[in-house]
Amino acid sequence: MVDDVYSSRNVIAATFGEEASAFEALSRLKELDSRGDLGVHGAAVVAREDDGKIDVKDEFGEDNYENSVGGGLVGLLVGVLGGPLGVLIGGATGLLVGSLFDDDEDDETESALSEISKAIRVGPPGLLADVSERGPEAIDAVIAHLNGTVVRRSTADVLTEVSDAEHAQSEAKKKARKELRDAREKKQKEEVDAKFADLKAKLHKHKQVAASGT
Repeated sequence: MVDDVYSSRNVIAATFGEEASAFEALSRLKELDSRGDLGVHGAAVVAREDDGKIDVKDEFGEDNYENSVGGGLVGLLVGVLGGPLGVLIGGATGLLVGSLFDDDEDDETESALSEISKAIRVGPPGLLADVSERGPEAIDAVIAHLNGTVVRRSTADVLTEVSDAEHAQSEAKKKARKELRDAREKKQKEEVDAKFADLKAKLHKHKQVAASGT
């Protein structure tokens, strides 16, 4: 599908009360795509495990998203939201760190990733999709029919935040490695200093013994 046929491109995250509903929603998206009612760039039925990781149950679209190895946006989202950072921004623990993505701390609008991550919670599988739409009506009708709820955010916003998230994770890893290296060097220095102090004490004691014997 060509993007300019549609008015907007969005990432949607849908939550359902029943496991079968997510698979039905994916099937309905395929039908809408085949009819030209919208363009599905990628979609996946996903489930968040108790440890915060995201398991891909089924997928459809331009790329393979299994284990987030595909090149598509849905695959990137699975990788980011199912990783350590995803837990922080709304995963299994429910914690939110919107300030990781929102420079203005006074801005009450939650980041796109935090909203999407909260929607993919522990429980029945949900649906993640990157779609081009003429409007929200078609997908909203499908989700409502299946008694689900949907979060919709601009793909451009999500891509920006995914890039920021990957950068943040990279910087966090660099910082962690530096702190570990510094701690190891500090420990080694302390061990050397301790050995040197012990050696000085032994030499001093030896001199005292030698001096008392003369």
